[in-house]
Amino acid sequence: MNPIVIAEALNKTVKIRAVKTTELVETARLKHDLYPTSAAALGRVMTVGSIMASEWKDPEAKTIIEINGGGPCGSIIVHAKGNGELKGLIGDPHIYLFNEQTGKLDVGKAVGTNGYLKVMKDLGLKEPFSGIVNLQSGEIGDDFSYYFAISEQTPSVVSVGVLVNTDYSIKAAGGLIIQLLPDAPEETIEYVENLVKTMKPMSTYIDEGLTPEEIIKTLFEDANILEYKEVYWHCDCSKEHFKDALALIDRKDLVSLIEEDHEAEITCQYCNKTYHFEEAELKEILEKKDAVENREHLNS
Repeated sequence: MNPIVIAEALNKTVKIRAVKTTELVETARLKHDLYPTSAAALGRVMTVGSIMASEWKDPEAKTIIEINGGGPCGSIIVHAKGNGELKGLIGDPHIYLFNEQTGKLDVGKAVGTNGYLKVMKDLGLKEPFSGIVNLQSGEIGDDFSYYFAISEQTPSVVSVGVLVNTDYSIKAAGGLIIQLLPDAPEETIEYVENLVKTMKPMSTYIDEGLTPEEIIKTLFEDANILEYKEVYWHCDCSKEHFKDALALIDRKDLVSLIEEDHEAEITCQYCNKTYHFEEAELKEILEKKDAVENREHLNS
């Protein structure tokens, strides 16, 4: 496992969080059969999601990110929990767009800019916090910097990157978020601005063999490591979960599954695990559905 490293620097005026997500993004690639640009897009969002969820003390608190810029890759959705569990999906996993001018994968074109970045923070309260901004570049890092500035009023530097091997496996992936703390002095702001101009892409540091902790200390000589938080791929789907989902579909559709198909198969969008329901199980779901609806009708 590769923990998220949380640190402070510049006399406690900046907070830094960094993580290596090579193995995490490779797991997503294998789960979804991702082509390079889809892998880079989903990998970048997963990386930011993992860092954002690391702020939660409650292990069940969730950060849910949704991005749709109207590009060919479609929607990107990432769920990250305070306990380090993370899962994600992308609309079209088979996108391979290459920018000849930059010599890099064209994530911006794949994601698009005609759409939004939405973040929902669910702390188990009645109303989860939700923030939404227009996409700026589709490159993910710039878009999250804009999100933090607009929705959370926190000036932030977001560097995320994914390098892909010629066999489509993930060579290096990681992310870094630098945030100015309230009342940061001018010299802190200048230091961070100069840092942005000179620092390498995060995936380059990872590819060179540096750990997140080493990267932080390379960028900030006075960095003080505060905490380590684990992050790992985990899908919490279950047959019971999909059983509940089947109970919510229209009665006629459930009857059709029983009388025409005599079975049902549901595949989880996040991990591609398939759950099979026999005819007898579907009849049991229908009976319970009818009993609940009859009780509600009598009580109304």
